[in-house]
Amino acid sequence: MDELTTLVKIVTDRRLAVLPFLDFSDRNATSKDLQLVRLLEGDPNITQNKIVKTLYGSTEAKSQTTFRKLKSRVQQKLLNHLYFLDHTDERHVVSRRHEQHCLGLLHQAKILSGEAEYKLAEKLYRKALTVATEAELTQYAVMCARTLRILYAEMRNPARFKVMNKQLDEWQKLLALEDEAEQLYYEIKVFSQHKVRWRQFILKQLPSYLERLEELHKKAKSYNTFYFLYVTKMSREELTGNYEEIIRLTTATEKARKAGKINEKRFDKRFNNYMSVYAHLQCRRAQKGLQLAEEYFKDFHYSSGNWFYYLEIYLLLAMHAAQYGQAYDLLQQARRNPYYRKQRPAAQQRWELYEAYLQLMQPEQSPVKMRHFAQLVQTVPDYSRDKQGYNVAILILQFLYFLQRRDIEGLLARLEGLRKYEQRHLRNPATLRSQLFFRMLLLTVKENFVSGTCEQKAMPLLERLKVAPQPGEAYGEIEIIPYENLWQFALGILRKLEAEQQAAEQAQRNHVG
Repeated sequence: MDELTTLVKIVTDRRLAVLPFLDFSDRNATSKDLQLVRLLEGDPNITQNKIVKTLYGSTEAKSQTTFRKLKSRVQQKLLNHLYFLDHTDERHVVSRRHEQHCLGLLHQAKILSGEAEYKLAEKLYRKALTVATEAELTQYAVMCARTLRILYAEMRNPARFKVMNKQLDEWQKLLALEDEAEQLYYEIKVFSQHKVRWRQFILKQLPSYLERLEELHKKAKSYNTFYFLYVTKMSREELTGNYEEIIRLTTATEKARKAGKINEKRFDKRFNNYMSVYAHLQCRRAQKGLQLAEEYFKDFHYSSGNWFYYLEIYLLLAMHAAQYGQAYDLLQQARRNPYYRKQRPAAQQRWELYEAYLQLMQPEQSPVKMRHFAQLVQTVPDYSRDKQGYNVAILILQFLYFLQRRDIEGLLARLEGLRKYEQRHLRNPATLRSQLFFRMLLLTVKENFVSGTCEQKAMPLLERLKVAPQPGEAYGEIEIIPYENLWQFALGILRKLEAEQQAAEQAQRNHVG
């Protein structure tokens, strides 16, 4: 009981700087703190003036000053809650629970050291060291070992000081290798996520980066060096469009995980599953990918940003498999997620673009939906850096929309947009699929919208399109619906327009006759 008595004394003797908690279970609470929380829960976009008016009855200067104090107090209480979040849900990153456990122990031990309770602190530091070692959290192992070394010096324990000093030296050498691997990985990442020409630049540097990462992993043999090497290999294949290799890599890594060759306390199988599903999409294995996407979806927590990224791939697989009803259900699932509005504006615009394609392929007859679709198609910019990777998809959507309406003026404007974009951005051989499809669309105007002539003259282009490889992320444009399917859709539009014109001409002849 001595240890428990010591803890009770420390906690009860100290005045708390701020009340630590808000009682969220009390739904009828009248305190201003909880009222503010309830207002924000009910409407995340509520304005400050509306909150102040609701809480204090006016928005005058005195009320604003009182609100600022309330806001600061509530924010601190909410921050205190962060110490007690539940990280055990398997749908979160698996390493998070071990990292938070380790950090919690370090925090407690540090406070006890400050209170000169060295024996209690030593136990917690050693426990944190065990957690860090088992989870291969090297930076925390170094932190624990360094603090324990100081602690043993303070406690005048030379034997333990000597042992810990040796262990610290080993972990610091390991951390230096891992730090170099981390730096290499993030240099690659920052370039590969930026402009297309930067991706192409980093692609040329990747062989030397990978060679160094291999050397570091052979020396360290740790999870961290494995991870940075693994994801860099994945980046190389993604940038070059070698998605078959990604499927092979993800499959082999999953087998290694199940065989116990990869630290399960660190490895996030959801990343592996995401990359596998994404590779199936890019390899045109839509049906198989759709099955895997459905199977893996349960592993993603709806509050995670990764949930939305994964659902995007899931939805695209449904669209590539021509399962438009399922794609629409997935779109609505995204919209119903309470965290939908927390996404970046660019991400929300991508969902708008997916909805526009769905409306194009399977239009809802709702007048509101039709107006929204028409407005979206006509206002989305032709080219924008914000929509890198989706510019071709936007241009194609606009072209098909105006083709469907037989809006010649709009079509000619899009035609010029298609030509300019191809000349500026689609000159690389890796963008062959987009180049070919653009030419097929241009044929529809050139051949005066005659479906038979368009189909016949586009046949050689279509055959080349079918065997053309998917471009890698380094060249990056996304096919929301495969171009082969979109071409059949375009021909269908032409046939429908011809049938309508023939029917109109026949009706006119009958009327004249």
